[in-house]
Amino acid sequence: MMRVAGIMSGTSLDGIDVAVIDLAGKSISVVGHSTFPYAEKLRQRLLAVSNATVHVSEISRLNFELADVYARAVKRCGVPLDSIQLVGCHGQTIFHEKGNTLQIGSGSVLAERLGKPVVSDFRPRDIAAGGRGAPLVPFVDCWLFRHAKLSRVALNIGGIANITILPPKASIDDVLAFDTGPGNMVVDQLVSLYTRGKQRYDAGGQLATSGRVQQKLLDNLMRRTFYRQPPPKTAGREQYGREFIDELLKTGIPLLDLIATATAFTAATIAVGIQRFAPDRVDELIVAGGGTHNAQMLAYLQGFLPSVRLRRTDEFGIDVDAKEAIAFAILAYETWHKRPSNVPSATGAKRPVVLGTVAY
Repeated sequence: MMRVAGIMSGTSLDGIDVAVIDLAGKSISVVGHSTFPYAEKLRQRLLAVSNATVHVSEISRLNFELADVYARAVKRCGVPLDSIQLVGCHGQTIFHEKGNTLQIGSGSVLAERLGKPVVSDFRPRDIAAGGRGAPLVPFVDCWLFRHAKLSRVALNIGGIANITILPPKASIDDVLAFDTGPGNMVVDQLVSLYTRGKQRYDAGGQLATSGRVQQKLLDNLMRRTFYRQPPPKTAGREQYGREFIDELLKTGIPLLDLIATATAFTAATIAVGIQRFAPDRVDELIVAGGGTHNAQMLAYLQGFLPSVRLRRTDEFGIDVDAKEAIAFAILAYETWHKRPSNVPSATGAKRPVVLGTVAY
């Protein structure tokens, strides 16, 4: 058995998830999970380097500072540090496009602070092998959720939404996975504007229920070529950041209606991704990520996919807020054992490769 901590900080820039799991072969036991919000000043600095061209000195400083923040999070996660044998750290993505990616949060600094080996920088090796460096979680989705008889889709609604399509008896070569478009990112930005920074997200989807979906705007957004483009494909802040929000604001539509429309838009892009690219009828959609807490978003999603059973990863022993941190613990475990864990059918890589860099 090996005890591994996974660290995830996503595109939504809301904070750090730490999950600790025990692994023995394919057997997984979740030991603990904690979430640590970013301090507002740090969040704003990360947002600045994610949205604009900045001096390399600020990126370098944040690369070291984030590792210290990650280390403190692991030490405070409620699991004794001396029991943890390995750490997997995704890092904070500040840039991602086809053929290029950058996650900060130095694995070397983190290893030094914790006194543990750290696997980090997972995405570049897949890109070097001809892939897009994303999505990487499908390897774990196949491990956790494939079923002998049911056709399933694993969905994570983080800043960006991504799906993994798992036919019955799926092997890793049968997996199809891709980013469907925005997750919480667009809604979160609009909520921050509407509340003048007092709220970072739409708790329970309450603001969305107070607005009206503007169908013409929704139809126009859904006409964009990305949603018809076949996988592999990825999305990020480059597509759904400040420029996208400015475009929505220029319509003159009230913010509450924009929030409602953006909520429906996220659900619609997920549904279209499933309807266009799942090869067979889907029996179950297994949902994780922050969007799971947005009841209005899930209601829209169920409305778009009426014949599909919606389930949460909690039902499988995986906290909806911990899934991606758990995933990077598993990916680190695979790297430690020198086993490939990218999924070429999902990323477009020419071959399976061992991911990440190990700092001892």
